[in-house]
Amino acid sequence: MPEQVLKAGSRPPWVGLAAAVWIQMSAGNSYNFPLYSSALKSVLGFNQQQLTFLGVANDLGENVGILPGIASNKFPPWAVLLVGVVSCFSGYGIIWLAVTQTVHYVPYWLLFLALCIGTHSSAWYSTAVLVTNMRNFPLSRGTVAGILKGYVGISAAVYTAVFCMVFNHSPSRLLLFLTVGIPVICLAMMYFIRPCVPETGEDSSVNCHFQFTQGVSISLAIYILVATFLYELIGFDSVVSYVVIAVMIIIMVSPLGIPVKMTFFPSDSKKAGPSDASSENTAEVESDLGDALLASSSSAANLGSFRDSEDDSDIEFLLAVGEGAIKKKRKPRRGEDFKFKEAFIKADFWLLWFVYSLGVGSGVTVLNNLAQIGIALGAPDTTILLCLFSFCNFLGRLGAGVISEYLVRWKAIPRTILMTAAQLVMIAGFLLFASGLNGTVYAGTALLGVCFGVQFSTMIPTASELFGLRHFGIIFNFLQLGNPIGAFLFSGLLAGYVYDGEAAKQGGTSCVGVVCYKLTFQVLAGVCGLGTLLSIILYVRIRPVYQMLYANGSFRLPAGLGH
Repeated sequence: MPEQVLKAGSRPPWVGLAAAVWIQMSAGNSYNFPLYSSALKSVLGFNQQQLTFLGVANDLGENVGILPGIASNKFPPWAVLLVGVVSCFSGYGIIWLAVTQTVHYVPYWLLFLALCIGTHSSAWYSTAVLVTNMRNFPLSRGTVAGILKGYVGISAAVYTAVFCMVFNHSPSRLLLFLTVGIPVICLAMMYFIRPCVPETGEDSSVNCHFQFTQGVSISLAIYILVATFLYELIGFDSVVSYVVIAVMIIIMVSPLGIPVKMTFFPSDSKKAGPSDASSENTAEVESDLGDALLASSSSAANLGSFRDSEDDSDIEFLLAVGEGAIKKKRKPRRGEDFKFKEAFIKADFWLLWFVYSLGVGSGVTVLNNLAQIGIALGAPDTTILLCLFSFCNFLGRLGAGVISEYLVRWKAIPRTILMTAAQLVMIAGFLLFASGLNGTVYAGTALLGVCFGVQFSTMIPTASELFGLRHFGIIFNFLQLGNPIGAFLFSGLLAGYVYDGEAAKQGGTSCVGVVCYKLTFQVLAGVCGLGTLLSIILYVRIRPVYQMLYANGSFRLPAGLGH
């Protein structure tokens, strides 16, 4: 085994994946904005457009991950996570001081900056665990992305349950938890997030382990959704509430059962029986994938080393040239490892960026304004709306990871076909909102939640397949800039302006009725129409690449294929 991989550690990566679940839940702190946005508006006297721009700050901090992306290739995961801990404590601490009026005057610009810093912690958290686990499981990128991003999606429902049952709907208590509790959780987990020997697929139980993790996440999502609905409908006393939260924590700990089982009941992957044909086939496919990944670079360090640098690869290249092994340095082809500047000039990179930006930018507009949308459209409890959006967001993320993995591995169909389908459904969802029909707010929230989640779990593995894993951290974080840019355009400039204009016509600061957001929803439907068209163009362009990468279900490098 190559020396660089051995340095990463000899233990299997499942402990890190189980710990990543908790950090990914912590990384969902930005989804809490609807829970305390009303307190910001009432306590600090903001209008809707001011509040909407704070929502932009929320998305800006969460998704501007250029620095975490660079750091993920230069520093160990614990160092990247530590920066997130400091960012979380300092940013949310200032917001807590303002909402509790411990400090009587906090300027608006400082609140905007504090929210950027606080939510920026999620970029550091997510980058550390996603880059580490994608490299630890290079053969199951879609599955891993779906699981990890799925937990981020369901985190909003977890926070909502804790907000209702433990904090008694107190924004100040929630903000204190974000200030102190989340950093403590991440400090406790950071030791376990580290590069390991990449999972090769030789163990026939790999698929079972992934299925168990996915099953746990689905059980958690359903449990929280049902518990929150029951709490809002019939109410729980304090004892029952704490029991409900305790069971939720037990479910969240369940993924640790995999490394425990592997420790006490190790499996012998070399003794797979002939009856286990499907497992043998999967192992063979993944073995081919591993060989091709190792062959894609002059060193196996591409799979997981966090300490190698571009200078090292340049030295190796020059030595090879001197020995006559290489006559001329060529640019990478799609499917190989790109440097960021090499990916930046590719048409596929920008098509993926625009498709993702239009999809998540329109979706996050609904998320940031969900509380006000619910009130305007007559929803009696906006807490249930947030929980419903979170649950459906989770389903979209997890489902997209599973389905896209099947499409590419067995059909060689690019994952982006799911982005096309999702944006078509989003058009229907926005038009449903704009209709203002009774009960459509719940159906529209569910549809948009699923489609919002699909965008994340599709973009991440697609970026890794087109441009490689070596500089994956900075590449996928740059692509995620589409989220705050879309939030600024569609939420900050459009939704907030339209809402305040309609509120002024009604003679107050609050707006009631479908007119509050009707124009916004119609524009967003058109935005998703454009995103659908661009995603079709992207699909046509990269289909030959995927046919080469996943020929016969095995990963193949695109020999001779131009870009």
